[in-house]
Amino acid sequence: MEQIEGIVEDIIYCNNQNWYTVCEIRSGRRLITIVGYMPGLAVAENIIVRGTWIHHQDYGKQLKVESFERSLPTTLDSLLKYLSSGAIKGIGAITAKKIIEKFGDDTLRVLQFEPMLLSEIKGISTDKALRIGQSFMEQEQIRQTIMFLQEYGVSTTYAVKVWKKFGSDSIDEIKRNPYRLTDEDINIGFKIADRVAISLGIDSQSQFRIMSGIEYVLSKAIQNGHVYLPSDMLVSETSKLLNTASEVVENAMSKMIFEESIYIEKAFNESRVYLSAFYKAEQNVCKKLNILSNTEPKKAVINIEEVLSKVEGDQNIEYTQEQLQSIRLCATQSILVITGGPGTGKTTLIKGIISMFEKSDMKIVLAAPTGRAAKRMTEATEKEAKTIHRLLETTFSIDDEHREFKKNELDPIDADVIIIDEVSMVDILLMNSLLKAVEPGTRLILVGDVDQLPSVGPGSVLYDIIESQSIETIRLNKIFRQAEESFIVVNAHKINKGQLPELNSPNEDFFFVSRKNPQSTSAAILELCTSRIPEKYGLDSIKDIQVLSPSKRGDSGVYSLNAALQQRLNPPRKGVKEKPYRNMIFRENDRVMQIKNNYNLPWVISEDEKEITYGEGVFNGDMGIIKKIDLKNSSLTVLFDDGKLVEYDFDILDELEHSYAITVHKSQGSEFPAVVIALANIPPMLRCRNILYTAVTRARDLVMLVGDKEIMVQMVNNVTGIERYTSLKDRLMEQLKQL
Repeated sequence: MEQIEGIVEDIIYCNNQNWYTVCEIRSGRRLITIVGYMPGLAVAENIIVRGTWIHHQDYGKQLKVESFERSLPTTLDSLLKYLSSGAIKGIGAITAKKIIEKFGDDTLRVLQFEPMLLSEIKGISTDKALRIGQSFMEQEQIRQTIMFLQEYGVSTTYAVKVWKKFGSDSIDEIKRNPYRLTDEDINIGFKIADRVAISLGIDSQSQFRIMSGIEYVLSKAIQNGHVYLPSDMLVSETSKLLNTASEVVENAMSKMIFEESIYIEKAFNESRVYLSAFYKAEQNVCKKLNILSNTEPKKAVINIEEVLSKVEGDQNIEYTQEQLQSIRLCATQSILVITGGPGTGKTTLIKGIISMFEKSDMKIVLAAPTGRAAKRMTEATEKEAKTIHRLLETTFSIDDEHREFKKNELDPIDADVIIIDEVSMVDILLMNSLLKAVEPGTRLILVGDVDQLPSVGPGSVLYDIIESQSIETIRLNKIFRQAEESFIVVNAHKINKGQLPELNSPNEDFFFVSRKNPQSTSAAILELCTSRIPEKYGLDSIKDIQVLSPSKRGDSGVYSLNAALQQRLNPPRKGVKEKPYRNMIFRENDRVMQIKNNYNLPWVISEDEKEITYGEGVFNGDMGIIKKIDLKNSSLTVLFDDGKLVEYDFDILDELEHSYAITVHKSQGSEFPAVVIALANIPPMLRCRNILYTAVTRARDLVMLVGDKEIMVQMVNNVTGIERYTSLKDRLMEQLKQL
């Protein structure tokens, strides 16, 4: 890493939201371009930067800054340049000159300690003087935060995140609890946060440190889909993380139980440790499912056979006995689960159920976990479907720290029937929030394919409900004749049964392209997406073809494939704006995905010039196209597949990723005309049947498997998948025994 000291000569570019800066500094006779996150940097400042040299394809050699130190100008000439640069809001070149003439060498002291004296200058009101003082102090606080964290080896990039989260309280907050650096929106990693904590004087054997380690291990487990950890495993992992004795961890756990931050449940032949919120969520889901299943529907379907006859006539279909019996069950049950794979008639059945309830004058609400899944549900049923978040009307708590929903026990969802699709994607927290808003007596129908991957969030809700046998469940197994003509459907069911798929189908909808290594796999995928598939099937490379990979890293992982596909499908060209961000370049017309829930992000849907809908909330997995990049106003606009138009400030671009290629997990709830699946260099833990099954079932018209056939065989044969620690199944079964 190189260290250079110099004076800032020119600010070429600065994003005022996240402080990404491109500037030139004078170091001796050299004029050097530096880039990086450098909050509040201004012309005439003296800085020391540390970083590595990079080569930009358009701008040449640059120093990418990892850390920097700065000092305010010391001479009146340099101070004039600094204030004239616009670094302090409210001060331009003319005002800067007046301030220097008035206060001279005392200028910095006045700005910091007596800003109201600025109002003595003509043209500066009392309010303006106050705003200038506040702006100067904010710059100083940002500077102090960065300098403070850099003492402990925390980079400017993370320091900016800390400032964004805690503002002027940043230093006090980190001193009070350095482990806040591991919060998800900072995500610095426990080792670094622990190093900061030890440096700040926190004893390595203090209960505060041990409790922070316990909470970190449980939080990481939740990110991996677990609801709890076995006590022995938690103690072992925490002891290893903190390099401390098991007894010390167990003592700290006792205090956390007393403070109700964790809950230990000694049941089901083991000791299970939960963060309290997840324990309560599982308990509440179990209790509410029991209440719903034991409450009679508040409205009855009268003359069911007559209604069914009318439904068949309106739908122009003759239902099978299995389907008719399923619809009858929906008429009588308060809560019901419908599960089945592709081609088993789930959509046909749901349309019949909706028609039956409509003919009985009932209000029906449809929802799904993601925007894409809700859009698919709308298209399939020709009825409006919302995301579950929109249905529950997302809001925030008073402290803006926690998500809440307006719909709950006190203000339940206004409906006689609620139908939720793609329930395999629903995690334990979202299911808890949904059930809170379902009034007993309202029918709840849960639909999903239990053999797909479980939710990205914690829990295996649909699987646990079905396996517990506590809720009436309809399993659709028969593949209908029309679906049997699709090798996608046939092979999906073969994979699900542990049988090898039939490759290279005569129907030309399911193929395997053999490649022995990740590099040749990637090259084949590029050729398929850019020429062979579009030319043969008339599909659009960006809109119609989705590349899926089980893994993120490696030559055939999502990151590498996205970079290669972007270069081929949307290369840099004149007139197309782009925005470099970290290791990516966002470009107009790029395919992108939202990778975290943002409940406050505003959107607009314009059906036509007269009808405009406004709302808030963009969610993990939503995909769209970058329509516009506005470098002047530091923003880009994405048109999502469900019609939402969303403007992103550059400071939240970490919420977006390219989506020419996405992980199989991220594809849940989506359907694409063509899917190309990378099967090379997949980590052993991801060689699972449900991953391959989920990937194949994302395709409507065409599947291309590309890679090593042996990996495909391993995935088909591996039914175990990745174990998740959840207790919902056990709770529901225990509850059933007590009835």
